[in-house]
This record gives sequence, structure tokens and C-alpha cells, in this order.
Amino acid sequence: MAFLEVQNISKTYRSRQKDVQALDNVSFTMEEHEFCCLIGYSGCGKSTLLRIVDGLIQPTSGQLLIKGRTIDRPGFDRGMVFQHFNLLPWRTVLGNVEFGLENREMSRKDRQLRAMSYISMVGLDGFEHSYPSQLSGGMQQRVGLARALAIEPEILLMDEPLGALDAQTKESMQTEIMRIWSIEKRTVLFVTHDIEEAILLADRVFVMGQRPGRIVDIVDVDFPRPRQDDLRNSVEFVRMRARVSQTLKQSGVVEADS
Repeated sequence: MAFLEVQNISKTYRSRQKDVQALDNVSFTMEEHEFCCLIGYSGCGKSTLLRIVDGLIQPTSGQLLIKGRTIDRPGFDRGMVFQHFNLLPWRTVLGNVEFGLENREMSRKDRQLRAMSYISMVGLDGFEHSYPSQLSGGMQQRVGLARALAIEPEILLMDEPLGALDAQTKESMQTEIMRIWSIEKRTVLFVTHDIEEAILLADRVFVMGQRPGRIVDIVDVDFPRPRQDDLRNSVEFVRMRARVSQTLKQSGVVEADS
């Protein structure tokens, strides 16, 4: 039994004006501790699919299973990291990271200890009493990552978490995500439209075609870990990037960002 099973997921948004089909019969599986990326052009339904996995929206048809359990609502077994940080501006770094723990049966002391351990893990020691407005974009995204990790989910869902960052900060955060994953070994489903990012991070890349979104290719990425940024210059990396790019073009999608 696979850790995550996505079985024939379709999603249609209905309105008085017109129905829009976002996903069409999407199926794939993930093993525990696997890092997979969903890649596709904007509007192909990859974020919709991630929210279905998180239980935030319901599919029109199909089902999702985690360890054989049907998923139909949000739960603490899943943690989400968003592109636009979604931090609470009136809370400190510590308060934001603690937020997801406040509905758990934990003492205040235990919540703070766990939150501080993840703040340290993402490299924000000394900033626990700072507010989001006092942090750079990269630091705010680290807070979002620590907040999601603090609930200790079985699967971490990341929705273009680096899309709002400048190029230099983005590369730094890619390295940081790989470092944290090597420590935590959580199962990760990561949405991106950046081909190089997907290949650098993932064990497998699920390529989605144009709306209605569907899986048009699955690329195995077998580069050894830990991976360094200069991997991008290798012949096999370039070959893999060309394969994903060509698949997107053939599916009728304008080429994703590189």
C-alpha cells in the first residue's frame, strides 16, 4: 500500500455563467518519505489538487487515501506552506509557529519548546520575538515552514512556497529546504512552475498538462543526495530539463519558467 494514493481525481467549479473543469482524472501514488514535485503552467490545476489533498476543497469525483485512510477534510496529518506566507502580523515569530499547536492537547511550555526547536531548525534563532513586518521575505517563508513542521504532519504540502522570492533568496531557500528534508525525512508534495527547482528538489516530478489538469509524464530523478546547486550544469540535469520542457510544450502549455 502506497503512503498517498490519488485516485481518479476530477474537479469542476460550477457557476451560473459556466462550468470550469480544473482537473481531469488525476491519479498517482507516493511512498513515505518521498519528495515529489507537481509542475505545470499557471492555471493547470496543480494548486487545486494540493488543496484537495489538504482537505480544503472536495473533488467532484475520485478519492484520496493516506495510509489507507480516506481524506475528506483538513487534519493534523497534513501541513501546508503557502506562497504568500499567510503569517499573522500581530503575532511574533514564536506566536506564529505556535499557532497550529494551540488546538492540540499540549501545555504552553511544551508548545513553546516545540516551536522554538523548529524556529532553530529553519535558522531563525534570535528572531522568535520579532514580528513579520520586521523580517525579509525569505525569513517570513522560513516562519511559514517552521509553522507547518511544528504540527509534525505526516505529509508536507508546499504551494509554490518560493514563488514570491527574489532569485538569490530563492536559491538559498531551495538549499535550506533540502537540508531540512534530510533531517526531517517527511513526505513532501511540492507545487512549482520552475523546471529546475522541481528537478533539483524532487525524487519524482509529476508533469501536469493544460486545464483540465492531468498527469502527462512522471520523471524519476535519481541524482544522489545531498545535492549541490552546481548539479544544474550536469549533462543529465540539462537532459531532464529538456524532457520536462518538451512535455509541457507538447501538452499545449506555454513553457514553464526555468
